[in-house]
Amino acid sequence: MKTVGFVLMIIVTILAFGGVNYYIGLRGWQGVGSLVPFINVKIYWVIFSLIAVSFILARIGDKFLPSSIEGYLNLIGAYWMAAMLYFIMILPLVDIGRFIGGKASFIPQGIRENTFIKTYAGLFVFLIVIVILAYGTYNAKNIRVSRYDINIDKKAGNLKELKIAMFSDAHLGNIVDNARLAKMVDKVNELNPDIILMAGDIVDEKLSPFVNQNMGENFKRLKSKYGVYFVTGNHEYYGGEVEGIIKNLEAAGVKVISDEYIKIDDSFYVVGRQDIAVESYYKKKRKTLDEILNGADKNLPIILMDHNPKNLEEPEKAGVDLQVSGHTHRGQMFPSEYITRRLYEIDYGYLKKDNFNIVVTSGIGTWGPPIRVGNSSELDMIMLHFQ
Repeated sequence: MKTVGFVLMIIVTILAFGGVNYYIGLRGWQGVGSLVPFINVKIYWVIFSLIAVSFILARIGDKFLPSSIEGYLNLIGAYWMAAMLYFIMILPLVDIGRFIGGKASFIPQGIRENTFIKTYAGLFVFLIVIVILAYGTYNAKNIRVSRYDINIDKKAGNLKELKIAMFSDAHLGNIVDNARLAKMVDKVNELNPDIILMAGDIVDEKLSPFVNQNMGENFKRLKSKYGVYFVTGNHEYYGGEVEGIIKNLEAAGVKVISDEYIKIDDSFYVVGRQDIAVESYYKKKRKTLDEILNGADKNLPIILMDHNPKNLEEPEKAGVDLQVSGHTHRGQMFPSEYITRRLYEIDYGYLKKDNFNIVVTSGIGTWGPPIRVGNSSELDMIMLHFQ
């Protein structure tokens, strides 16, 4: 029964994907065919179809296509994913407007049947989507620093304050490349943090871009008093190369914490949990927080890195003082944030529950389309104040 259900889901997905793209392509041809009559309809549909399935072709061909071709297909496909979203939001509104306009007797017939308006309405939609993609690309590359001041009702040795630079969801690969990483590192170092926390999804599935672009050298440039710490996110598991990712990050001076804690300067703890994805990809249970914190002195501040901000009752009951998370991207592209808000108790920002505090970042990079609409790429500066 599970197999039948899975097959049906695949069929429905293919039909939905094909139907949406046919609708967009048809509306596109109605504009292109009118404005550029010398373009052959067959050539149009071949080009459109290649663009529509480019992301799928990149996924299928990653084992045998040249890396440059796969990279271009991946980039085109990523942008098309975003374009699809906004075309399918805007085009039906235009069609509804056309239908109502065609039926509204109070609108002069000359306007209702004007072919110029019908033709250029489609061009206007195309330009709107281009503007959205261009703005989203610019917005994604400009990292905003969000600042939080949080009081922890505990002593931390001789420390009175701790400045944390925290980020997640860089999704480093061929799209978010080494040049982007260099800018991220510069932005982090500008904060002059005491400690740097990376809350998962730093590498986007495949290790090869990390190695081929020598990204480890940029990680070596990260500077802080107490070091750089990392926990896995779901994307580190997707490509099946999590061990290689961990090895390369450690070689670059990053301390990887996996279902364990580290006591720093006899003043506070940094705790790292494997992402929940380990349970589905490696078929093993991650430790509970009580198991991880066994033996820890809970009179000292406890800072937890857990990529996915779900099941907040567990860290609250376990005595965690601050949790830092990512994963949600704050939806990344409007209006997706309305979905993430419903999925999580907190999908972005800061929440305090008694003595438990959590900060969820929108992420410093992007997944899929390298654009952000309605939110920003983000680096968090968290200033902890102790007794």
